[in-house]
Amino acid sequence: MAHFDLPLDELRTWRSRSVEPEDFDVFWADTLAEARGHELRARYEPVETGLRTVEVFDATFAGFGGHPVKGWLVVPAGARDPLPLVVEFVGYGGGRGLPHTHLLWASAGFAHFVMDTRGQGSGWAGGATADPVGSAPAYPGFLTRGIEDPHAYYYRRVFTDAVRAVEAARAHPLTDATRTAVTGVSQGGGITLAVGALVPDVVAIAPDVPFLCDFPRATTITDRVPYREVGHYLKTHRGSVERVAGTLAYFDGVHFAARGRAPALFSVALEDLTCPPSTVFAAFHAYAGPSKAIEVYDFNDHEGGGPFQEQVQLRWLAGLLTA
Repeated sequence: MAHFDLPLDELRTWRSRSVEPEDFDVFWADTLAEARGHELRARYEPVETGLRTVEVFDATFAGFGGHPVKGWLVVPAGARDPLPLVVEFVGYGGGRGLPHTHLLWASAGFAHFVMDTRGQGSGWAGGATADPVGSAPAYPGFLTRGIEDPHAYYYRRVFTDAVRAVEAARAHPLTDATRTAVTGVSQGGGITLAVGALVPDVVAIAPDVPFLCDFPRATTITDRVPYREVGHYLKTHRGSVERVAGTLAYFDGVHFAARGRAPALFSVALEDLTCPPSTVFAAFHAYAGPSKAIEVYDFNDHEGGGPFQEQVQLRWLAGLLTA
């Protein structure tokens, strides 16, 4: 697919037209206060994986509604002192997968926590976390579950789980809470932006080709799922356009970016039909942290920079977390 979005010089000035709800901060403060009414109950069970350079723990903690959420904690073998912490969120449809697929950050000397995404984990990497909350009728997928009410919306639960995942990861004695970074690709990148706003003391965020950004543009510029799920929903629910837009505004990465407080490293791919480049740049331009940079991959689709971006992240985070 050739370039289909705005030219790069226009992308560098693009601003979202997403309208922020007046009670955005109250909505999220109340949501997190409700979640913290449940004990975190972070538990870590050692797992024998056959791996010799890392140690792996099967994590469980209480997320939204006190529901059990799974994760992996991977640390360098023999670690005894608290380590800089990288918390990772995974892409749409995937789960935490198997431990041996998460070796990068521990191999570089970090503690690495991978959150399982509730209700997902059957599209590619397997998951182990149910979503016990029902919803109104939805188009197949996750993006439209509860989409006409922000309190019932699926990503209210996921973003809350993600904040609690950081808290759970920090509760382990081998992690240094004062040196915590969050990262993720696609859906994981959108979750990263939310956590960067909702957990004010993270040291760095690294959203790669982030999903869940600039919904007004994203839902009208691409025919590719997941964004197209919203269009499919509205084909049937013709009178719900305003309600749906009102819900999505509470979950738009652009508004979370405006509350960012840590240095940020974004990435974008100019042939990305899944997360169009203008939507990524919208979040990047809104980002309010003390410093930000964006890696541009001119001829890539949603795979983005892949291992090249991981290499950039390794150098960047090493300077921020190990200094």
